[in-house]
Parts: sequence; C-alpha cells; structure tokens
Amino acid sequence: MQAAQSIRPIIRQLDESAVNRIAAGEVVERPASAVKELVENALDAGARRISIDYVDGGKTLIRVTDDGCGMAPDDLPLALSRHATSKIDGSDLLAIHTFGFRGEALPSLAAVGRLSITSRAAGSEGASIAVAGGRSEDVRPAPARPGTVVEMRDLFYATPARLKFLRSDRAEAQAIADVVRRLAMAEPSVGFTLTDAGTARVIFRAEPETGDFFDALAGRLTRILGPDFVTNALPLDLDRDGLHLSGYAALPTYSRGSGGQQFLFVNGRPVLDRMLTGALRAAYMDVLSRDRHPAAVLGIECDPQLVDVNVHPAKTEVRFRDPATARALIVSGVRQALSGAGHRAATTVADRTLEAMRPEPMPEAAPTPPRIYQMDRPSQPVLARGAAWQAPLGFAEAPTARVEMVEADDTLPLGAARAQLHGNWIIAQTARGFVIVDQHAAHERLVYEKLKAQRDAAGVAAQALLIPEIVDLAPPEAALLLEAAEDLARLGLTIEGFGAGAVAVRETPAILGRVDAAALLRDVLDELADGGSTAVQARMDAVLSRMACHGSVRSGRQMRAEEMNALLREMEATPSSGQCNHGRPTYVELALHDIERLFGRR
Repeated sequence: MQAAQSIRPIIRQLDESAVNRIAAGEVVERPASAVKELVENALDAGARRISIDYVDGGKTLIRVTDDGCGMAPDDLPLALSRHATSKIDGSDLLAIHTFGFRGEALPSLAAVGRLSITSRAAGSEGASIAVAGGRSEDVRPAPARPGTVVEMRDLFYATPARLKFLRSDRAEAQAIADVVRRLAMAEPSVGFTLTDAGTARVIFRAEPETGDFFDALAGRLTRILGPDFVTNALPLDLDRDGLHLSGYAALPTYSRGSGGQQFLFVNGRPVLDRMLTGALRAAYMDVLSRDRHPAAVLGIECDPQLVDVNVHPAKTEVRFRDPATARALIVSGVRQALSGAGHRAATTVADRTLEAMRPEPMPEAAPTPPRIYQMDRPSQPVLARGAAWQAPLGFAEAPTARVEMVEADDTLPLGAARAQLHGNWIIAQTARGFVIVDQHAAHERLVYEKLKAQRDAAGVAAQALLIPEIVDLAPPEAALLLEAAEDLARLGLTIEGFGAGAVAVRETPAILGRVDAAALLRDVLDELADGGSTAVQARMDAVLSRMACHGSVRSGRQMRAEEMNALLREMEATPSSGQCNHGRPTYVELALHDIERLFGRR
C-alpha cells in the first residue's frame, strides 16, 4: 500500500487530437447536435435556404447545404482550427449577436468523423478541404455554387465507444427533425428542407415566409405545429426593462399531455432553460391542472449584454443578468393575453365533441346502406306542430330535462339559454349554432375570479359561523393548517387551534354561502400539502381554487331560465371563463353547419 502511494503521477500534455476528441464530447453528443451546429453556422453566414440530408439517422451521413456568404480557399484550413471564428474578436464575450462564437463545432466534428467542406465566396473560386479523425488534407479547387456544403460521414468512427450510446436510427432521425423545426421557428424568413437521403424521402420542408413578424411566424408555426395551434393561440408583444417578449401562447383548453409544444428562444436562439419553462408554467398555473402542460412559442429579445449565452458548450442554456425581470415578463405577459381572451375556448374542444358524436364506421363486410335523401327543411311552425304531436305528455316535467323558452338575445357570444339537461348541462342557442355549458365548472371559475378580486382589493369577506365547527385532524395536519392561519384569514377562512390535533373553524368566505366546513378544511389541507415549496401567492391561489369548488352551483341543481342566462352573461364578462380552475373547458360551441353535416344535410 505504501509503495503504491509513493508512486508520483506524471503530468502529460495531451496531443491536439486527444484534446479535440475530448472537446467534441461536450459539443457533439449525437447526430442532432452536429446538425444543430452546422445549421447555425449556415444561418450565421446569412443563408436564405438551407438543405439538410442524412442517412441512418445521421450516423452514416450528414450533409448541410446553404446559399450563404461562403468562404474563400484560404479560410478553409482556418475554419477547422479550434477557437477560430469570424463572429467575435474576443474582446467582449457578452457582445454576441450570432448563433456560434466559440469556434469549436467544425474542429470537434473533424476530430470524431470524416468531414469535408466545399465552399465558394463571392468573387473567388470554389474550394474544398477534407479531414478524417483530426488529420487534414490540402485545400483543392472544386466546382461549387455560392455558399457552403459541409458533409459529415461516419460520425464517431474515431471514437467508436460513443456509437454504443446512440439510440436507434429512427430515434436519432426524430431528434434531428426536432432540431431543424426549432431552428425553423427561430428563422421564419429562411427556407428549410430536411431529407432522409437513404430513402430519398423529404421529412420536412418550409418555404421562406414573408410579411411582418407575426404573419411570418404564424405561417411558419402553421407549417410546423399545424393550423390548430395558430387558431387557438394568442399573440404576445410587450416590453419591460429592456426585454421584449413576442410570440404566441395557446389557450388553456388547448393544453397538452406533455411539454412537447413549448418552444422558447432568446435573441433568436432556441434554449432549454428551466427558469423560462418554470415561468411559463407559473403563467398558466391558474388555468391548468398539474398534469397538463401549456403550448407556447415565445421569444425574448434583449441587448446581448443582458444575457450570457456562454454557459454551456451546446449553447442551450442562458443566464440573464436579472432573471426575475425575465420571469416576470413571461408570467405577466401570458396572463395578460389570457385575460384579454375573455371567455374564449379552444376550437379543438368542439372538434373533439363532434368526433365523439360521429357514428362508428360500419364493418367492411357489411353492405353499404342506401343513401337517404333529405326533403327540404320544413318551416318552423310545421316543426313545432310536429314536435307537439309526437312529444309524450309531461315531457317538460321530466326529471332529466328542463326546457324554458324565454326572450333572450341569441346574437350574444354565448347565446340564449334554452334548456337544462340532467341537472348540469345548459343548452344555449347562438346565431351560428348552439352552446353546451357545464354549469358547475363555469360557476366554479366565476366564483374563483370573484374570490381573487376580493382578496386583491381588501381581503375576502368572511361570514362568522354561529357555532364554530370543530374538525379533528392528525397533529401534523393541524400544525400545517395553523402555520398558514394568517394567510387563510386573508382568504376569509378563520381557524384556530382547539386542543391536540383539532382545529376550530370560526369564519368561512361569505361568497361560498353555506358550506361543509370540515370538507372545505380538508381540501385546503390537501392543497397546502401538495404546494410544497411553491410561493405563498401561488399556494393561496390554489387554496382559493379549492374553496371556489365548494361555493359553485352543484351538479343536479335545477336552474331557472333567468339564472342560466345570468350565468352566460357573467361568463362573457369574466376573463378565463372558458375553462374551469382545473383547465377543463366550461362550454362547447357547435356550429350549425357541423351539426347539419352529422345528420347528412351537407
């Protein structure tokens, strides 16, 4: 043991090839990383069209062709030297206006694969250079169009151990497509084409968009995310303390099961930043349940001095000089947009409803039934007489349907209430069709917004219980509630300790009316326990949301026509009323032409 400890390790200077392979491990993790670096180089060169070809998920071939400014023959060897770049002069590492600046991408790729560059700059001849495993050949003349073609073959052939950590060709191809789509969002005025050269199949194509920023971005997002996203997204365009936020944030009812439709950019650079994604999540916290994720494409533009992009070699993380300002900009901007949307809900809610209403397709073996042609639509009086003749006696008094025809304006956004079904569903007629409203979910959102308004104004009004209600709890649960007693009092819920493990409820929020204090207290306790280390304001909002559920119109309660119409008008005037506190839609609007199509009238 002592002999082993007496051996002094020798410090050696690694050769350049080993240094490049080590550095390549930070910059080039997989084929998608190589595509990202090469496409960013093309964008920095001013390219207006970029083509990306790959074979075997990028393991065998990656080729990026652009029409940018190109390079002169003398520049090619220098471009393959580590830390050689045309994008900064090294005097100020915060004055970065380009994607690349480290001068590591091309040398790193050359160190782990077989790299060739063919380029032609304006006013010079075309030339090419090839490097394999870090060993460079001489520059040779080559026919070339203006721009650059970078071809990477046999990625990681010089470091075969890395190949074992790559995923399937399909998974690597999907990662490449994701990278290209993100960069295409960042640069809507640039055309992109992604091709699987092994099968000659075009995976993705996006032509350059024209028009102003929002028109161009909307066109590009329609191509990448589909028309539903743009139709159900709200534009953002605001400034704060030197930061500019722009982009689109989707309605809460267009939420996703994962964060796969969250795209964030800083000065045009796609980033995966926890602080920014956390801010986006906080912005939707009031209108989404914990298992749903918002969809958004947002970009922050600012002076490069206000953000450090030199945090990680892959340049996917950034550090703001004032992160609180950036976070507040996203939270306030998204919430302002959602509030301005009023009662609006996603159109996809109606699409899903119509899809559920369509009959299942008949088995292929079954004969196709003869088409039944509809007669011309009869007049309204004829329909009314027919309905009266066919309707069973006592229909209006049926326990699951309540129909009241009252004078109301069906030109309003949510129309005029016509019926209540099964004690929970309000049917309202609009000028374009009809609306189905979940009365409990809608009223829950309205009560929640009123509670928040009261709290922000002067605290939630409370009503004292004639006899305090004593709730027995486990000692840790009672302690958690009493710890938050001061905050709960501002929300209209006054509690105090009542012996070991018991809590006395003395006041409840007045807006809730008569409530089961014990059930309310247990819901509040669940919310406090789930809140963890979240901010007090966020935890209290969640508590208010739980309280609102107790004060809402319950399912099964019969409502008069006046009450139903009053609920509709209040929904129209209340921000975020298109979804309940858990992110579910409060109403579904069905267009008349869609209903007619269901019945074969169109």
